[in-house]
Amino acid sequence: MEKVRIDKWLWAARFYKTRSLAKKAIEGGKIHCNGQRIKASKEITEDTILTIRNGWDEKEILIIKLSDKRRGAPEAALLYEETEKSINKRTDNAIQRKMLNNTSGLHSEGKPSKKQRRQIHRFKDLMDKL
Repeated sequence: MEKVRIDKWLWAARFYKTRSLAKKAIEGGKIHCNGQRIKASKEITEDTILTIRNGWDEKEILIIKLSDKRRGAPEAALLYEETEKSINKRTDNAIQRKMLNNTSGLHSEGKPSKKQRRQIHRFKDLMDKL
């Protein structure tokens, strides 16, 4: 096998559950081939570099083998290899997101209890009188 459509390969490599989801991701600009936007019908070869953006993460992978048949996850993992640079970047970004979540202080403890509401009302009444 020399060439495979990229939407078929993404489906076979288990990045997306269906080919139509892979096609939507490609059309939405979430997949880049060698740094450029592509169409779902683009035929890829081995040693092609893909950039796949999924949520907060962005993976840069090198295609090792081609396949148009969907198989088990262990076999699908053999179709590609993520670059070291991409792995390091994703772990750094994950650490930064965790640090931001821990220090932001935006987490609320839920709505106030009855006692806390009474205290809030008393405080507001007091401030209105001043």
